[in-house]
Amino acid sequence: MSDDISYHLTADEAWPAFEGHVLSARDRVVAGFRIFDPMTQLRTEAGREIGSDWFDLLVHVLDRGVRVDLILSDFDPIVAPDMHQLTWSSMRKFAAIREAAGPGARLNVIPALHPAEAGTVTELGFWPKVRSELRDLRDLLNDMDAEERRTAWMDMPGTHDWLVLDEDGLAETRLHGPPPLNTVSHHQKLAVIDGRILYIGGLDLNPRRYDSPVHHRAAEETWHDVQVSVEGDVARVAERHLDALLDVVAGRADPPEEAHGFRSTISAGKKNWVSMSPRIVRRSISETITSQVDRAESALYFETQFFRDQDLSKRIAKRAAEAPGLEFMMVLPAAPEVVAFDNRKKLDARFGEYLQADCVNRVLDAFGERAYFASPAQRRDAAPDLISGGHRSTFHGAPLIYVHAKVSVFDRQSVMVSSANLNSRSLAWDTEAGIFREDPDFARDVLARSLGHWLPDAQVDVDGSLVAQVRESAELDAVRQPDNRAGFLLPYDVSAAETFGTYLPGIPAELV
Repeated sequence: MSDDISYHLTADEAWPAFEGHVLSARDRVVAGFRIFDPMTQLRTEAGREIGSDWFDLLVHVLDRGVRVDLILSDFDPIVAPDMHQLTWSSMRKFAAIREAAGPGARLNVIPALHPAEAGTVTELGFWPKVRSELRDLRDLLNDMDAEERRTAWMDMPGTHDWLVLDEDGLAETRLHGPPPLNTVSHHQKLAVIDGRILYIGGLDLNPRRYDSPVHHRAAEETWHDVQVSVEGDVARVAERHLDALLDVVAGRADPPEEAHGFRSTISAGKKNWVSMSPRIVRRSISETITSQVDRAESALYFETQFFRDQDLSKRIAKRAAEAPGLEFMMVLPAAPEVVAFDNRKKLDARFGEYLQADCVNRVLDAFGERAYFASPAQRRDAAPDLISGGHRSTFHGAPLIYVHAKVSVFDRQSVMVSSANLNSRSLAWDTEAGIFREDPDFARDVLARSLGHWLPDAQVDVDGSLVAQVRESAELDAVRQPDNRAGFLLPYDVSAAETFGTYLPGIPAELV
């Protein structure tokens, strides 16, 4: 493995590394995260000597004179009110950090809503749906006690033109016309320390995202993710990306040149009469993945939250015919987060499952026995009522492990770790960032650590058939009781996605 890059498997490894990087900062930390909660607990001894959470760590770093710049993602306040609320809850905490650090603190946190909007005709067409979402949000607020309701409402400033509190403190809607619909978000998760260290991948910072390789938390908190730390010239490239990003997405500047393996997805705001699509600026994550797929000969290995990009699935299927020695292995969650944990049954969730079933079946048809899809579950029994009710937060009688990692390994020669899922949204619309590394030692290390983590009781042969090893373990474990399983991986059930999924003609796949 290269000495300037480290692979962090789950937050149990990643967060201590991130703390160490930030504590080592001498001049500047610049970052972009979808979620960053300063109340997240510190994990290292050095961190706990300063305080208990990232609030304390940031105050400490600012007191030393370090500049901290953060692009914190904001979200459409009506389509994604929970995420919008999370952003502004964090903004309150950052205001308190600035106050605690004193007037000289160099802290700049920007709540960044991507400027891309749906077209006017589209907004009018979606107005009945948006009106229904507003009413649902009103009812949700009114189910809270008065103090909780007011705090939640204050943390959703983007709703205030359409949702107000009356004299009695109850929420009521003001339905005076369609609001703008922001169709794109900043999904990146990266930080650069002093222009010398890059910390990048799929992992945000809040208590929900913590997990360890043991995967023994409640299912909704069992969050498998990875990050990498890289020291070298790529850090400067990532820093330039962050410094220019808001001007680029606003259409005021061109993106800086990429180099040293840094890759991204960037789109810019665009509004016309009909389209929901932004203006595509850069798709180097997608371009790198497809170019690697097009030349793969022996093995493709992926970990992803979603596999919904139909164009990519067609490229992979095409390569199956061109390279008869190629095998395909993918680890993905047994169900989407909103379905497994929120029991969401609305059309957006159903459309996503339709797209995933289509992509999975296309690859299976092309590869036959050379392809395998697996989903992880904990090695303990789920609650009996969840199992008997067929709840999708359980899988083969166990609480599922939610895969949020975004890892691609090509022919044991090269690796992509990023914030981008294998869906059209990540590969074309949302702001994403990652690193591509052509390095056989690192690629083999990522494979060995990933498969060794998923199959802890097996002797994994990185040079052997990935499909054969995972299939044998997963299918044996599928007929064992959870506490008697040798590994975490089980056969992915595409029929669940087929049954739940719904095709929505005319709706862009990039929306989900």
